[in-house]
Amino acid sequence: MITQSTVNVQSGKVLAADNLNVNQWSSGLCDCCEDMGICCCGFWCTYCLMCKTSEDFGECLCLPMLDLFSGRMFNPVTLAMRSSMRERYHIKGSILEDCLVTTFCTVCVWCQMARQLKARRHSLMVINTTVHTVHQQPQVVNKGYQPPHAVRYQ
Repeated sequence: MITQSTVNVQSGKVLAADNLNVNQWSSGLCDCCEDMGICCCGFWCTYCLMCKTSEDFGECLCLPMLDLFSGRMFNPVTLAMRSSMRERYHIKGSILEDCLVTTFCTVCVWCQMARQLKARRHSLMVINTTVHTVHQQPQVVNKGYQPPHAVRYQ
């Protein structure tokens, strides 16, 4: 039995662009004019933006809907998402600041988080991608002795 295998080798580097300032939000809380699409979505269909942003961040799509049960005075999911994003991306700030802005500027917070994710997604570049196909030599697998020709006994 002859087996042949093919191995695909892919190499490349992933680099972050220099224009994304670490330890800072990519845009301010009230910088809606930087991305009018996100701003309009946040204004006209807030929960659509919240669910999409939550999913883009790797959380459950419907997680922001739990804020509906909080009485709209305090938004625990929005607070958790913002503080989690701030911790994951090493953005300066405090839980007190997160608590204040999520309580009084909920839509602006979701717009800022959506812009942050968009900026991080667009700031990664893949450089020098090549695919090499390597063919290995066929290997002969011997499954016991087999005579080279048929032998007939009388």
